[in-house]
This record gives sequence, C-alpha cells and structure tokens, in this order.
Amino acid sequence: MQKISEREKEILISISNGLTIKQIAKRLYLSVNTIASHRKNLVAKLGAANSPQLVRIGFKLGYLSLND
Repeated sequence: MQKISEREKEILISISNGLTIKQIAKRLYLSVNTIASHRKNLVAKLGAANSPQLVRIGFKLGYLSLND
C-alpha cells in the first residue's frame, strides 16, 4: 500500500465525517471530478472496495483518529 498525500488525507477525513463528494468539493473549492479522482486514488492505494471499507482501513493504518 502506498502512502497517501495530505490532500487525500483531508478527503479521507471528510468521507469519514459523512460528507458526500459534492459537499467535500464545495468545502475545498474543488470540482466534483477532482474529489472523485482523489477518492478513486484512495481506494486504489488503500485497497478498499467502498467508502466504509476505506474509512476502516484509514483507521487501521493510522490516517484517521477519533479526533478527526
């Protein structure tokens, strides 16, 4: 598994907080396509099949904490 970027971590935290791709895009002033691309990269890098698994792996690998 590859290391994730700071932007990807920011998006992973937003996903773990229940935000949609559209909400994340608005919050970060980025396009929905950019956020979708980052999410796709996260899924590939962390070997997840979906967002809940992405969050679970994020916690397991230390990218997320209960304070996020």
